[in-house]
Amino acid sequence: MNKIYITDLDHTFLRSDLSVSPFTKEIWNKKAQEATLSIATARSFYSATKMLTGLTFNAPMILLDGTLIATPDKKIIDAKFLDTHAANDLINEAVKFDNIHPFVIGLKNDQLDETFDFPLTQTPTQEKVLLNYRDDARLLEFEKVTAKERTFKVVYMATKDRLVALTQHLQAIYGETFHFKLSPENYTGDYFLTIVHPLGDKAHALQKVCEYLKRDLGDVTVFGDSINDIEMFKLAGMSLAVSNALRETKAVAHSVLPHSNDQDAVARYLKSTMK
Repeated sequence: MNKIYITDLDHTFLRSDLSVSPFTKEIWNKKAQEATLSIATARSFYSATKMLTGLTFNAPMILLDGTLIATPDKKIIDAKFLDTHAANDLINEAVKFDNIHPFVIGLKNDQLDETFDFPLTQTPTQEKVLLNYRDDARLLEFEKVTAKERTFKVVYMATKDRLVALTQHLQAIYGETFHFKLSPENYTGDYFLTIVHPLGDKAHALQKVCEYLKRDLGDVTVFGDSINDIEMFKLAGMSLAVSNALRETKAVAHSVLPHSNDQDAVARYLKSTMK
């Protein structure tokens, strides 16, 4: 039976300029002829597929930090939405605590058209990040951003100190109502706090994908670099951190690859496994 390979995107599969090299495209598409290949990313279906044009995927995609699983032809396998009332209460609490407003990502319809709502009042980190989304048709600005019926995640971006304090404050109030993920924002040098459904993570999504494929977790090799990959690393039969991965991620990986995302680490490994 063929192997399953699932890779994170940013700082793992994508180069730092968000491109995919011709070498990686060639190796990935060749490997897809003999293996099952997919992704596990914080990015949305829209964002991921736009960046991965010309690549073959033959398994469901883990998207939006694990809150959405969908096939390449847009069939929804699983979706974990936030409780709308609780999410809006949390958003209001963050404004009271630190006058900080989030990005809110959701689903518009079952054709995977997405919403990306952003606040009029932004942190310097949010301003920098939005520069990469200038042509994104999903963007809508609101004076007061709110969660809606099908919201996947609430995301705060700011300095580390500011978000550590916010995370501690919100966790003390909401406990296990949400899953809180605080991580470095490698493109800006600051931090981001992602708030999702308590089962909205890559680990639970990986289990769902294996159930869908009727395969064992031991058949899966995963690649990653960051905090949100760690629980997935603990479940997979083989976990591989790229050389530029965070220390915490390397510590739980079965192995650390000798190459970085900018050196086609994932493709080099896949090439070494080809028949």
